[in-house]
Amino acid sequence: MLKGRISISLRLTIWFGAIFLAGWVLFGAAMWLNLKRTLNDERYLTLSHRLDRLRAMLDKDQGEDAAARFEDLRDFAHATGGGLVEIFAADGSRVFPSPSSAARAFPWPAIRAGSGEKLSHIAGEDQPYWVLQRQSVLNGQTVYLTAAAPEGGNLLVLDRFCVGLFASVPLLLLISSAGGYLLSRKALKPVDQITAKARSISISNLSERLPVSRTGDELERLADTCNAMLARLEIAVNQIKQFTADASHELRGPLSFVRTVAEVALRNPNIDAESRAAFRDIVEETAKATVVLEDMLTLARADAERGEKALESLDLVAVVEEACELARPIAKERHLSLSVSLDAPRQICVLGDFATLRRLIWILLDNALKYTPAPGCVDVVLSANYKNATVQVSDNGTGISEADLPHIFDRFYRADPSRSHIEGSGLGLAIAKWIAEFHHADLTVSSQLQRGSVFQLAFPLCSSPNPN
Repeated sequence: MLKGRISISLRLTIWFGAIFLAGWVLFGAAMWLNLKRTLNDERYLTLSHRLDRLRAMLDKDQGEDAAARFEDLRDFAHATGGGLVEIFAADGSRVFPSPSSAARAFPWPAIRAGSGEKLSHIAGEDQPYWVLQRQSVLNGQTVYLTAAAPEGGNLLVLDRFCVGLFASVPLLLLISSAGGYLLSRKALKPVDQITAKARSISISNLSERLPVSRTGDELERLADTCNAMLARLEIAVNQIKQFTADASHELRGPLSFVRTVAEVALRNPNIDAESRAAFRDIVEETAKATVVLEDMLTLARADAERGEKALESLDLVAVVEEACELARPIAKERHLSLSVSLDAPRQICVLGDFATLRRLIWILLDNALKYTPAPGCVDVVLSANYKNATVQVSDNGTGISEADLPHIFDRFYRADPSRSHIEGSGLGLAIAKWIAEFHHADLTVSSQLQRGSVFQLAFPLCSSPNPN
């Protein structure tokens, strides 16, 4: 669930930061091991050179007596390595007395007979030490030249290296993550542009296309593929629209002819009652079919004429009052009350076409009157503020279910069976939606079953209406 809420840019940033951190840890570990090995090698070289000088000193003192040789050994021990130098016999005894108190107290490792040299790592009282032991021959006797050096300096260098390494991680991780985020955002910016454009394309503007960045990458191929799909959809939708308009237009003639023939037959006083009832049904059904065809033609013309038409400044109050006057006889016939209230100045100026806006208000009133059983009420409220004018048509009728609300402005959509017994083509609210969009108005609806519906229109205001 969390993954679905994280953007690709953030996920790429997290992955980039994690990979960088892992790489930095591996790099730091490798550098730490390499530094440790280098320091240990340097410590070995130091001890090896010290034993070389000790061997050279012993060779130089071959003709000296034991006291003089010990004096030179003591001077050498104090001059190098803090006095940690010893010469052991094969049995572990000292060939010369310890040259210093430090050497005397030092925990020298046991002598192991064998040729060559041996490097040991031991724990002292204050710190670890490296001890180099090398076999040699002195006056025909096998001896072991031994020197020790503390490791504290090496450990201090390693500790400082670790401190510096870990101290730099947050800053470098922040820099790398920020860089990764900016790079990913830049790389995915075309995706945001494609997404925003795709959301704005609907059946009303299928001629528009997605932006294409000529980069030669996957995003360019995706945008080109989507644009090709939109072109095919546009052709198919235009063919459907053209077919609907042509079919509606061609059917008007036959329907008018059938209705005319039926009406002429009804004027004949000699037809029998059964035939008269049949002709009356034909007239009624052709009248209904004619209304559906007119609505279909209206929508077909609306689809074909998506460009802006000339709108004029008019008084919305006059539009609403005229539409309500047309609806009053129907409300009275159905035993419904129709009230109009004005919570605004007596004149509300909007841009529009008077007849088309009157049809919009009439559609909303007709819908409310159809689905409000007697004795019900339909209320129309006009209001305005400094920016918008609002027309609200509410009723206390059957209402619309929550599942149907998102679809009531779709063409030929009929709501649940409880409302299907009301006659209608399913095109009225679709026409109302088109008229509202044409006038840059926002048409919304809220409803509850068995409690009624509220349709609300919000218009942008304009200057004073043109004089008649």
